[in-house]
Amino acid sequence: MKITKFSGEQVDYQQEKLIRSLKKSGAEDHVVSEILQQIEPQLYDGISSKKIYKLAFQYLKNYSNVTAARYNLKSAMVALGPAGFYFEKYISKIHELLGYKTQINLTFDGKCVSHEVDVLLLKADVVTMIECKFHSGIEAKTDVKVPMYILSRFNDLKERKYNLFGQLRFINSCLIVTNNKFTEDALIFAKCSNLKMLSWDYPPKNGLREIIDRLKIYPITCLTTLTLNEKEQLLVANIITVKDLLAEKNWLEKLQLSSIRIKRVLTEANQL
Repeated sequence: MKITKFSGEQVDYQQEKLIRSLKKSGAEDHVVSEILQQIEPQLYDGISSKKIYKLAFQYLKNYSNVTAARYNLKSAMVALGPAGFYFEKYISKIHELLGYKTQINLTFDGKCVSHEVDVLLLKADVVTMIECKFHSGIEAKTDVKVPMYILSRFNDLKERKYNLFGQLRFINSCLIVTNNKFTEDALIFAKCSNLKMLSWDYPPKNGLREIIDRLKIYPITCLTTLTLNEKEQLLVANIITVKDLLAEKNWLEKLQLSSIRIKRVLTEANQL
């Protein structure tokens, strides 16, 4: 049986891939087995991968909001759009937990022209500029043109000192981050050009998915107990992560949620 990906490409349905994604979300073996029994009779030749994802997400919610929230992580990152500004803030917060000092949304005069930099990092006296490439489609990939363009920007900036983190410093390295994946050519070019890359699944075993799960720094958009409008209001208020919400619980009252709903939201948030 064939399934249709977001790109329109048709590939064979792989039960093992669905099982793996369900288990990564924390679903127990018996839950995975029951969900497969519910989903597979509804599959048909040419069904979209998006439809399968929605079915799995809905059935997971019936078992556990927390497991469904983890399964929904990739879509939750897309929900940080459409412009990508909240994604940049989210990436900054992730690196803060990794021990970096961070600054966001800066503009510098390079050797030739001025440049906007999404995020700056400082650790062990090394300054790294981060350029975020946000995609609003789950299966979109960042191709080789992106690292080629960003390399030219980095080269225009790296030869000058700037007032960074309280003193004059060079920008020493460059990291490109995307919420989806890189094409093979993009990764080859980046490696050849000494650019660092971070995506959903790269570097292997240390991509965004693994880092987020390890640090337990989930975006506020992954919570299944909040509406889209409520999540948007929290993002505007700079509540970007579930950890932010737990640190500022009073925002749930500001959203005028009932005491019962507040309890449900906090239960889900605390279990993530």
